[in-house]
Amino acid sequence: MVDLIRSDQARHRREQQAGVALLAMQEPERRADPAPETDDSLTLLPLCCHPALEPTSQVALTLRAVGGLTTAEIAHAHGTTESTMGARISRAEQQLVRAGARFTPPTDADRDSRMTAVMRVLYLVFNEGYTATAGDRLARVDLTGEAIRLTRMLHATLGDDAEVTGLLALMLLTESRRAARTDGGDLVPLDEQDRGRWDRDLIDEGTALIDGVWNRERPGPYQLQAAIAAVHAAASSPDQTDWAQIAVLYLWLERLAPTAPVQLSRVVAVAHARPARGLALLDELDQRHHLGGDRNT
Repeated sequence: MVDLIRSDQARHRREQQAGVALLAMQEPERRADPAPETDDSLTLLPLCCHPALEPTSQVALTLRAVGGLTTAEIAHAHGTTESTMGARISRAEQQLVRAGARFTPPTDADRDSRMTAVMRVLYLVFNEGYTATAGDRLARVDLTGEAIRLTRMLHATLGDDAEVTGLLALMLLTESRRAARTDGGDLVPLDEQDRGRWDRDLIDEGTALIDGVWNRERPGPYQLQAAIAAVHAAASSPDQTDWAQIAVLYLWLERLAPTAPVQLSRVVAVAHARPARGLALLDELDQRHHLGGDRNT
């Protein structure tokens, strides 16, 4: 707990410094201004997700300016060198200057237009922490924790946004399984995890969030993924999983995001509910996507 508190204090100091650096870069006459006393994350987030930036730059700049990670930490998370990442962040900052971006609270129009990018960046940061793609660890709690912290802040401000709520629910439900996800450095498949190690508080919170917005409007991709995670979390054992419901949810998700991994996940769910039908769908999917040669499937 002490380490977490120290980490959060250090993050807040770095965040203030990064925010001041961005402000000074854009408004040199204010370079000597003191660090802000409040958390400027909700101002920095839309700025870091400016449409002038590429998605990879949005993620890197968010981790630096909002998450307060050092350039070395961001480089490590992305499997690249500190100098390469430093150059990427520097280019992103200069692009913001050329685009005339300002370190000011976003207008409603700017916030609404960038919300999709903001949620995507937070989702990518969380996934990078939960399923680390670089380094010697299978998870980076600092990244998942930061993504959840920022999404909580976003939800506190935009509680009526069902997709923001769905994103927070998805993160919490996914994070609830972290303790059971690895064993001695090896990944443990979902159906082999010790469900007694799942965090029931996170499950209860995430499930309540998705239940609260489910019938409000047509669900988006984050709500659908959260609903799928909630169905898994509700099963006391793998054989109690409601695979028919999961198959329907994946069908809805496939209509919004018809990617090979989503389609394969639907086939797996169908195969659990109706084995013969699942095998037929798998054969069709293989013919379309050549799954055997796709490392993501």
